[in-house]
Amino acid sequence: MSDTQTLIENRPPSVAALFLERVAATPDAEAYRYPVPPSSGQGPDDWKSLSWGQAAERVYAIAAGLIELGVQPEQRVALASSTRVEWILADLGIMCAGGATTTVYPQTNADESAFILSDSESRVLIAEDAAQLAKALEKQAELPDLTMIVVIDPAGVETGDRVTTLAALEERGAAYLEEHPELIKERVGAITREQLATLIYTSGTTGRPKGVRLPHDNWAYMAKAIAGTGLLSGEDVQYLWLPLAHVFGKVLTSGHIEVGHVTAVDGRVDKIIENLPVVQPTYMAAVPRIFEKVYNGVAAKAREGGAAKYKIFQWAVEVAREYAKASQDNFRRTGNPSVPFGLAAKHKVADALVYAKLREAFGGRLRACVSGASALAPEIGYFFAGAGIHILEGYGLTESSAASFVNPGEAYRTGTVGKPLPGTEVRIADDGEILLRGPGIMEGYHKLPEKTSEVLESDGWFHTGDIGELSPDGYLRITDRKKDLIKTSGGKYVAPAEVEGQFKAVCPYVSNVLVHGADRNYCTALIALDEIAILDWAKENGLEGKPYAEVVAAPQTVEMVDGYVRELNQGLQRWQTIKKFRLLPRDLDVEHGEITPSLKLKRPVVEREYKHLIDEMYAGTREA
Repeated sequence: MSDTQTLIENRPPSVAALFLERVAATPDAEAYRYPVPPSSGQGPDDWKSLSWGQAAERVYAIAAGLIELGVQPEQRVALASSTRVEWILADLGIMCAGGATTTVYPQTNADESAFILSDSESRVLIAEDAAQLAKALEKQAELPDLTMIVVIDPAGVETGDRVTTLAALEERGAAYLEEHPELIKERVGAITREQLATLIYTSGTTGRPKGVRLPHDNWAYMAKAIAGTGLLSGEDVQYLWLPLAHVFGKVLTSGHIEVGHVTAVDGRVDKIIENLPVVQPTYMAAVPRIFEKVYNGVAAKAREGGAAKYKIFQWAVEVAREYAKASQDNFRRTGNPSVPFGLAAKHKVADALVYAKLREAFGGRLRACVSGASALAPEIGYFFAGAGIHILEGYGLTESSAASFVNPGEAYRTGTVGKPLPGTEVRIADDGEILLRGPGIMEGYHKLPEKTSEVLESDGWFHTGDIGELSPDGYLRITDRKKDLIKTSGGKYVAPAEVEGQFKAVCPYVSNVLVHGADRNYCTALIALDEIAILDWAKENGLEGKPYAEVVAAPQTVEMVDGYVRELNQGLQRWQTIKKFRLLPRDLDVEHGEITPSLKLKRPVVEREYKHLIDEMYAGTREA
């Protein structure tokens, strides 16, 4: 049996137990870094640290405070907050109390928040601030199970019988622990593998979200399996900004506890560019939209520098892609990533002119990024790979505790999601659907046995709803969502995500794109442009000072995008080509429910909202 198999098979029943082990092993090592904004509101943030021992003190106090409030094993405690160090401490506190965390995105509106709190029967809500508290108070008549709300940031909050602060809860817990010093050890020791640890509601594209039940064993397995990949070491510094209410962000906290490296936590997306040179991470996980934004930003900056500078950038992009493809291809064949001498020489020049500055913008120490939640356009992946920013694509779902596949370090292959995590099985069904089995698979959907039986077979195989292909040596390539595959009226199948990804690699101004064509005789696209990039372009093209909606409606903008659509079409099969497109009057966003908090497109919502534009593109055509 390999060391990794031994690690996995001998895992403890919970991450709470792993946390106790980590604290005992390295109490004085740095665990977390987090920003404290200056009191004046001006200037850079001051970054503070918590050792594992200091973190444990707070975690155990939160756990004891919850126990004193009457939280019993498996009872739900909801957590509605953006990504910050207190989210992690509270989640660990809930688990160490034996409770189960119900995650709520801070962007969720009052109605859906109330549904999640009610459906999960959450007893306590840990809310980030006055805004999150207000949503719960607005719907309190619908929440008879909710007995207490704990607020992390107390500014503007009135405490009372049902409202307290996190600081007060910790004080209560610390006092309770003095009377019951063995309390946490006893609670954690009583946790079983099957006991519910987390309830994550998937943001459904239609109807109410479903609660995914993830027991403690899922997270303990994930922690050991992530460590077993060998991608991380105790010397790493992780920059964690992903939404922790999403399974992708949450799984990173399990791996962190097992490996014991440093994690810098700050969920403010607008601070990423500012934070990277300060944090200087060696490792970071992100969603494709972040890499697309960086790529578009670098391209727009080069364009601003004039024709010569832009030409150099375009040349460097092609060299990076060629270099990445050649080195990955050679590594696959020989185990050596070397490239031909001429290409290496060109790469060296491009590195000095373009790539070195890009790596510096990421903090200068980045060893690898993991990308997940949706597909990264291969051409963007190859550009970053050639520039020395190694993006290891991974794959998983909320129902599989996020990390089912990841690319293996040096042997990564752009355009694939790598190999299964140790202990996870995969097979491809006759219709191309990816099926998974292993210790990361959910127990089922909360209070929805029929929905559970639709996707989970009695022998443990889970139907992902994604279509994919396995290479002979075990690398998985996702081709599309089963339900998103388009069949044109001519009987041809089109994978919209593939076409959308290619367009993102071609057009530096695109933010979101939706390809439509099911049961139609040709494909069309709805295109949303990135506000910053397109307004910069507008300055150079006679549209300076005009608002976004006017810029996207201008004939010269439509003409410019049309050029990129024609360029895209040159590389597509005839039935995949985009015959018509419309530019949207605003970008798609989470607030309007058009994209999920993990920045995935909600196709039915967008198609409903912009049905008039889709109809316009097919007006006057005869549908077969």
